[in-house]
Amino acid sequence: MTEIRESGTGKAPQPAELPGLLDRLIDDYSARKQPSLIQMKKGLISRESFLEEVRQYTQAAYAVSPKQAGELTDLFEQYIFGYSRLSPLIDDKEISDIRIVSHDNIRIKRRGRRMDAGISFLSEKEYRQFVDYVATKNQVSISNLNAIQRFTDSDSHPDFILRFTVSMPLVNTYSEPYLCIRKVPRDFPEMQELIRRGMLSRELAELLISRFRSGSTLICGGNSSGKTTLLNALKETLPDDVAILVTQQADELTTKRHPDMMFLHSLPGSGESQVSYDLKNISIAGLTMDVDFFIIGEVKGEEALYLLNAAYTGQLCAATLHAPSADKAVDKLVDYAMYSSRYMREELMKMMECFTTLVFMEKYQVRQVFQNRGWNRETKEMMYERLY
Repeated sequence: MTEIRESGTGKAPQPAELPGLLDRLIDDYSARKQPSLIQMKKGLISRESFLEEVRQYTQAAYAVSPKQAGELTDLFEQYIFGYSRLSPLIDDKEISDIRIVSHDNIRIKRRGRRMDAGISFLSEKEYRQFVDYVATKNQVSISNLNAIQRFTDSDSHPDFILRFTVSMPLVNTYSEPYLCIRKVPRDFPEMQELIRRGMLSRELAELLISRFRSGSTLICGGNSSGKTTLLNALKETLPDDVAILVTQQADELTTKRHPDMMFLHSLPGSGESQVSYDLKNISIAGLTMDVDFFIIGEVKGEEALYLLNAAYTGQLCAATLHAPSADKAVDKLVDYAMYSSRYMREELMKMMECFTTLVFMEKYQVRQVFQNRGWNRETKEMMYERLY
């Protein structure tokens, strides 16, 4: 039975009052009515049944007419199943990133350029409600135990997978949350499209495809440099008879057609549950799953050692990581591998001979391609040949 809370004077609200009632409705379903929202999110009740419950609750609790209850439910539906004021930014295919610094300072990256979004939340309260709603929508707990959270919404938008990073005032210098959203296209560009966009030439694409199939590859660069975009395209060129495992922190790498590609993502622990699977855990598991090609979406820590061990035993591997140039990618991977390794640095550098292709990305273009020529035992240095 629908829970009813009597409220108001019985006088029907004017249209101008609907936004205020929407705030109250969002408050109710973020707090005391949250179980219904969670049940709908988990698929235990249908979207239609959930919205009908909201309509009945709205009419009874706020003493509005059936027509106004319907209008308020429509507004609530847009809020719940979209992303409220951010929906136009999320829909815009030219926008790759959204950064909310404060309720009245929303920044975007459009075609690689950062600029003001041209929209804002009306108040700190509305923005905080939105952050709480985003967390609830994605079944994430935000509290003093979980003041920094990263999570992915792969269901809400037909064109994008949304990767969220939120940090709360507990760890921020200022009093409002920070919210960053990375939009990962579902219809990611393949090699032909990357050539058309000018990321690389046809000749360079053919070289990278050939080397990707025959040896292990590292793709490096800075934030939003095109690392994942290139890796996504390269892996789609692998033959159908190659068994591929992709491990990643966020669901950024997907496939359009490959029949034998598995994907695992990390699962962070929370204050309510200490069950967690980081990239190290799933990389170890992945190495027992009879795969021909092992990919880590982005190397950031101890998982580097397992990637390196896999490549050193002859398994084809690929990964992205942050590094300032192609030749520095080797040093960076070794730095990560040393976090939990008993190997000496020189031993790890010798093992790095198995990563034969090193690619550096900058501003959505391939800037460098190095061939790893192996470890020089006399000079104690890695030798490289620049191919591009």
